[in-house]
Amino acid sequence: MTEPAMRRRPPLDPRLVREVAAARRHVARTVALGLVQAGCVIVTALVIARLGSRLLLDRGLPQEAPELLLALVAALAVRAGAVLVEEATAHRAATSAISELRGRIVGHAARLGPRGGAGRGADLTALATTGIENLRPYLVGYVPQLLLTATVTPLCLLTIGLLDPLSAVIAILTLPLVPLFMVLVGKLTAGRSEKLIADMRSLWSQLLDLVEGLPTLRALGREQGPEATVRRLGDRHRASAMGSLRYAFLSSMVLELLTTLCVALIAVSIGMRLVYGQMDLAPALAVLVLAPEVYQPLRNVGSRYHASTDGLAAVDAAFAVLGEEPPADGDRPAPDLRTSTLALREVSVRSRDGMAPHRAELTVRPGRVLALTGPSGSGKTTAAQVLLGLLPADAGRAEIIAADGTTTPIDALQRRSLWAQVAWLPQRPVLPPGTIRSVLTGARPGAGEDELEAAAAATGLDAVIAERGWEADLGRAGRGISLGERQRLALARAVLSPAPLVVLDEPTAHLDGATEEVVLDLITALRAAGRTVVVIAHRSALVDLADEVTGVRTERAEALR
Repeated sequence: MTEPAMRRRPPLDPRLVREVAAARRHVARTVALGLVQAGCVIVTALVIARLGSRLLLDRGLPQEAPELLLALVAALAVRAGAVLVEEATAHRAATSAISELRGRIVGHAARLGPRGGAGRGADLTALATTGIENLRPYLVGYVPQLLLTATVTPLCLLTIGLLDPLSAVIAILTLPLVPLFMVLVGKLTAGRSEKLIADMRSLWSQLLDLVEGLPTLRALGREQGPEATVRRLGDRHRASAMGSLRYAFLSSMVLELLTTLCVALIAVSIGMRLVYGQMDLAPALAVLVLAPEVYQPLRNVGSRYHASTDGLAAVDAAFAVLGEEPPADGDRPAPDLRTSTLALREVSVRSRDGMAPHRAELTVRPGRVLALTGPSGSGKTTAAQVLLGLLPADAGRAEIIAADGTTTPIDALQRRSLWAQVAWLPQRPVLPPGTIRSVLTGARPGAGEDELEAAAAATGLDAVIAERGWEADLGRAGRGISLGERQRLALARAVLSPAPLVVLDEPTAHLDGATEEVVLDLITALRAAGRTVVVIAHRSALVDLADEVTGVRTERAEALR
């Protein structure tokens, strides 16, 4: 987003109110509470003015007017209650809004498919975690003060106009100075919040990539290499955050001084007219009580300007992701993959280095094992993703041929009806949190003990279970066990899954020789059970096991042939 576009953003993003139900309820509730607070402020000012004038002019003690004291206590209590309700509900509303947006971001990113998240998986992770949390100070601090500016300020100004028109004129003339100085401070900080979020997301991306690849780096003796990059990113993030804090303190000081001077102008005018007998004491006291309330919400808005820019930057980043169009879903149910054939016809997918794969041709027949081969970067995984409807092809087509010979493009299928028949095992398995037992039963709810034990034995997971137990608790994505053990657990899930098509992406990449034999036996057992297996393979043992072998090449490799 360009800077002119950022400057035109409204302080309350309409997309947030329109599309996030929790934010919409929060705004409506805050407006109602703002009207209650405005009424309490006005009642408090009028009661204090009446009690003060009675005391100074008529020597009447406050306890001689219990009805006024009761009204004052009631107004203060109601205002305090409104403030407490506002703060309590603001935090709950912020949590609900963030949770709703986070769920939409994650769900939409999944619908975008591998191409939509290519090269920015860690970036989306950073946005959906710490990035979107910038909405909390925006919704809790900035938005309520902005809405108080729209309720308390005009109502108090109207009351001052009825009590003393000259003071109202002074307030009207000086009020624009507050947003004027806010704009001047904002020009100094233009783009700083976007830069802060970009730095934070860049740092998160680097750190997540480093953590994911740390076992490989350690194995190669390169674990000390990326530390300079991480340190440099951290220094940049720290410098950006400290710069934002400096401008926040500067803007708070400027706005505090300005509002003090504006209230002082009204107070001096009232004092001079009181001295010369041109104004009654009661309205003068009421105006003096109301004057700070006119400026306070606007001054608070200015002091929370940085929360607004951080929040609006997070909203922009979130809706930038949500604004991307996912691939259109089809309207036809997928045929039964137990008797259907999947095929790629002259499929090419654009990559950073040209087409990979380039004009791929393959046929996956039911009940057989197909090995996809080719050098690294040739597009083997990409070809499998096109075959499963996870990724659109830039050229060519993917199709499914039913048992009766009917041919249907993959794009025309309802994706869920296809994916429900597929068990996909990527190189780095993605596992839900929970115990080993719960992770396995998640692949086939209601599976019996014998089925679980058979799947564990077939994949070599039984050795892990013997050491750790069925109730061993796993962290996010299987944290707590090694990558090879995660691979065995994912293989066991694939065995338990009733899906007729099993796609294995380098299933032996993280396994030793003995465990590799277990995987080979497993593929043989899957074929014997009538299930179709697609193996993305480098190792010759996997290729030799396959019924059919299809090579995948890049555009450059095709040109060299």
